Amino acid sequence: MLKFALPVAAIAALTLAACSGPEEDAGHRQADAAKEAGEMKSDALERQADAAPTQAQKDALEKQADAAEDAGEAQHDAIEKQIDKAH
Repeated sequence: MLKFALPVAAIAALTLAACSGPEEDAGHRQADAAKEAGEMKSDALERQADAAPTQAQKDALEKQADAAEDAGEAQHDAIEKQIDKAH
């Protein structure tokens, strides 16, 4: 039974993925862009932290970097949740 369940599940997943429309695809791209923007901002802040002259400045910049990445992921998740609700 398991031999057939996995291929059937894979086919169902592919079928559902193929059925997404342009609006849904655009939403996923928007979600991915939000996450990427958060990661890029985080990376820039981490580079600044590496060059900061004091430990307090490094710590503050690293905290901002973590917050930027978390915000990007939260925005990504919110957009994905909205897409799931709409489709």
